This record gives sequence, structure tokens and C-alpha cells, in this order.
Amino acid sequence: MSGTGGKRSDGDRPLAVRLKTARGRTTSQQQWLNRQLNDPYVTRAKREGYRSRAAFKLVEIDDKYRFLKRGQRVVDLGAAPGGWSQVAAQRVGAAAGQGRVVAIDLLDMAPVAGVDFEMMDFLEPSAPERLKATLGGPADIVLSDMAANATGHKATDHLRIVALVELAAEFAREVLAPGGAFLAKVLQGGTEKTLLADLKRDFAKVVHVKPPASRADSAELYVLATGFRRPLPSPLAGEGGEQSSDCEAGEG
Repeated sequence: MSGTGGKRSDGDRPLAVRLKTARGRTTSQQQWLNRQLNDPYVTRAKREGYRSRAAFKLVEIDDKYRFLKRGQRVVDLGAAPGGWSQVAAQRVGAAAGQGRVVAIDLLDMAPVAGVDFEMMDFLEPSAPERLKATLGGPADIVLSDMAANATGHKATDHLRIVALVELAAEFAREVLAPGGAFLAKVLQGGTEKTLLADLKRDFAKVVHVKPPASRADSAELYVLATGFRRPLPSPLAGEGGEQSSDCEAGEG
């Protein structure tokens, strides 16, 4: 027996929800809609008032690593539609004035309780200082669930998302307070080795994590870097000379 409302059948298992019509939709569109209709995280997001199923990825990662804490300042890059911002605001107590969350995106975003929104490009030279002014100081956490627009070519898409994460990491270095954390989406592939090496230089701990809400057939996973340490300036800096090109990052 087929179902269209997700009702339960024998064995107390939910029946698959099927599209009533495929008219006017491509095969890929039909597959995406079928997946959405039968995704328990989509159903749960609607029930709990989250704007996207992606909210549960952040929930699950933070439940495991506990890096979001009351009173922290958080930046959410590429925030629209706002699922991650909702979770961050709840966990740092932003709605109660205990913390601060600033969401950044090129697209407009409907207001989220406890979240300040800035429509801007985080790559603009003025973005770090503008952000810190809005936060009232340096950030404790920088979040990025951004993904570059897909081309359909796996190797190209992988390179593009790694490049985007590298830019987000550079932004994080500009705005994070010592001890801060950076969480970003990457793709499994291998070309992220340079990214990981750079993060390990500037953070005390770097781990890969794939939360249960991340679909099993997806190549996405997340990199979580905690314990940010600002690189020490070169001993030659400020003495009229340029910084040494082979200067290693310190552990200040």
C-alpha cells in the first residue's frame, strides 16, 4: 500500500511519501523532492521551528564537542536561511542578552531572535573590523556552512569548496580571540591537506567530524579547529625590515 501522508503501517514503520505528480519536473528535481519528503530531519526541522535541516548538523557537532558556550560572540558566515544562526543564538544565550551572534550573507535573511544580520561580502577588506564593531569585540566562534555553487564536476566542486573554506579560515584568523574556534564544511577528497596543515599551525586541536544529520551518501564533512593561537610577529618586524619569509607561527 502506498502512502502520501507519512502514516504508519504494519511494523510501526512510516510509509514512504511519494510525489503526487512529476509533471514539469526533471528527474533530478523529482529525486530531490522525494528525498526531502522522506527526510526525518526535514520533518523535525519543521516541527521544531528551524529554518533548515542543516541546523541539526550544528546541534549534533556541538552536543559532541561542546564548543558553543553561554556569553560567547559568534559569527555565522553564509548564514541564510538562518538555521545555524538559530542554534548558535540559543546556545550562547543571545536572545537573553548573554551572548552575541552576527550572521553574514550576500543574500537577505529574515530576522532571527537574538541575531544581528549584516548583508555583506566577508571578503571585503573592511569586513573584519566592521564585524568586530558589530560584535563589540573579537569573536569566540566563527561558523561556516558555506558551499560554492556546484558545477556537477566532482573534482572542480571539491577544489572550489576547499578554496572557499581557506578564505573563511583566513577571515577567522582576523576576527577570532585567542582560544577561539572555527567550524566549517569541507568535502572529502584529499586536496584539503594544506588547509588542515595551516589550521593545525594556528589552532591547538583540529578534528574532522561527520554528524548523523549529514547524509551518508554525501561527501561533506566538517572541520572543527579549537584553541586559536595568534601567530607571533617576526622578531624582525617593527625594526625597519620585512618579516622573515620562513618564520614559523608561534603558540602565543
